[in-house]
Amino acid sequence: MSEEVFSGAEVSLGEMLETRERRASHQEALLNKWPDASLLLATMNIPGPVKNSIVLSRVFSQMVTQIKERLANIHVFYNVAYDLKTGPEFYLLADVSPMILKEMMIDLEENFPYGRLFDLDVHYFADGLQSISRQDINLSPRQCLICHREAKECGRQRRHSVEEMQEKIAEIIDKE
Repeated sequence: MSEEVFSGAEVSLGEMLETRERRASHQEALLNKWPDASLLLATMNIPGPVKNSIVLSRVFSQMVTQIKERLANIHVFYNVAYDLKTGPEFYLLADVSPMILKEMMIDLEENFPYGRLFDLDVHYFADGLQSISRQDINLSPRQCLICHREAKECGRQRRHSVEEMQEKIAEIIDKE
């Protein structure tokens, strides 16, 4: 299954850095247009050179559907999804406090079957682009998919191989 999940075009470091810059300016432009809104940026945590595939796009679409269902009673100013070589992206601006939006997205990350594969980042405008972390709402940092230590710590120390992480991701996708 992992071959199917990770069969797609490989992405270079330069392409990823360019995408990160474009994403940051897009976020800033959106919040300049709707400064009182909360911005959700949904992306996937996919290690290795392949960041998108038919399977990953399908999983991403299911998460976008879940997000829209969760926010059905909240006024949404704007939402758009991009299916990019560097990974799918979903932007949504809503009339809800950033803290409440972050709590809703953490619930999805923790309770939707594919939630652990996503970054559901919440931003707002206050003297520039700001974001809400799990720690800002008194929650512990995200855990590693493999060993359940702090995910950022495992990433920094490269505790797990790309192959090991891809196998775990394929296993999560396979379960559903």
